[in-house]
Amino acid sequence: MKKINWRNLHRDLGYFYIGLIVSFALSGIIQNHRKTWHPEKYTVSTKAVTYALPKEEALLTEDFAKDLGKKLGIEDEFRRSRVKDGKFQVSFEKNDVEFDLATGKGEISSFAKTPFINHIVELHKSNSNFWIYYSDIFAISLITIALTGTIMIKAGKFSWKQRGWKLAVAGIIFPLIFLFLLS
Repeated sequence: MKKINWRNLHRDLGYFYIGLIVSFALSGIIQNHRKTWHPEKYTVSTKAVTYALPKEEALLTEDFAKDLGKKLGIEDEFRRSRVKDGKFQVSFEKNDVEFDLATGKGEISSFAKTPFINHIVELHKSNSNFWIYYSDIFAISLITIALTGTIMIKAGKFSWKQRGWKLAVAGIIFPLIFLFLLS
């Protein structure tokens, strides 16, 4: 039986998964900043509109917002509406509408998905059975890459026994600190 060459396995898995590693890393960065920057969509156009809104805030219901969207020619799925700081805000899947309650003047902002960025984010969030199994294999391969990396340097000051285990422990402790601080 042929002996496993861990160095070759480490190298070949790294080469095979380089595209996915880079895609997941970029997607992870994008996801980390999703509250301050909306990378999945960008503004395509804005259009000024005027509409006579009801004077009573209680009449600015979800049904009113859906009907208003239809009257404004917005056909995409309704998400939510609210009144905040003297503004009536309505959010649809591809459009946001905001009206000044006092003047009835408003603006429709239309959005489209950002090419490439949207695709890698969707890849990161995919729920398809095929992708789940492929991602599981990828995760196991990353574990293999990590473990084979620990045995590649046999001796010396940069070996696992001398230095590697200390860095690995630090690498485990660092995210655990954040996990406990953020929960």
